[in-house]
Amino acid sequence: MPDPAFSPETHRFAESRWFEDLKVGERFFIPSRTMTEALFAAFQLASADNHPIHYDREYCHRHGHRDLLAHGLLVTAQAAAGAGWFPHVIGDSLIAFLEQSSRFLKPVYVGDTVYPELVITRLEPGRTTGVVVLRATVHNQARELVMEGEHKYLLRRKPAA
Repeated sequence: MPDPAFSPETHRFAESRWFEDLKVGERFFIPSRTMTEALFAAFQLASADNHPIHYDREYCHRHGHRDLLAHGLLVTAQAAAGAGWFPHVIGDSLIAFLEQSSRFLKPVYVGDTVYPELVITRLEPGRTTGVVVLRATVHNQARELVMEGEHKYLLRRKPAA
């Protein structure tokens, strides 16, 4: 028998916020993750990137690396908004993920732990929508910034009351 007190529509992590509810400087942490050989292998399979820098330790050592080097896009994927709270916060207002950029500043090796974060840097209002621009960063366990970039999302503005 259905429970009249339960509604799938209200089963959510956070109340939905609209474009106007967001503020420049808001931070959205993404859980840390240790980069394992299993992650490297799964990404290699999914991406078809078969360069030996990602799976051949001897090749890495011959080229001056201390261990297997993470795929750049695997590092970028650690800052995927869906891994954190941001998409739950903007739930009903999200229209589209518009673009993403990444710049790789330091190598990420197997065994490193990464700490991704998104910070709102700009809010670009339109008539019925707005673009939220977030700085995406990934730091390692040594507190070094290893990747930085930008995400842009198109959101709905608050509906008229």
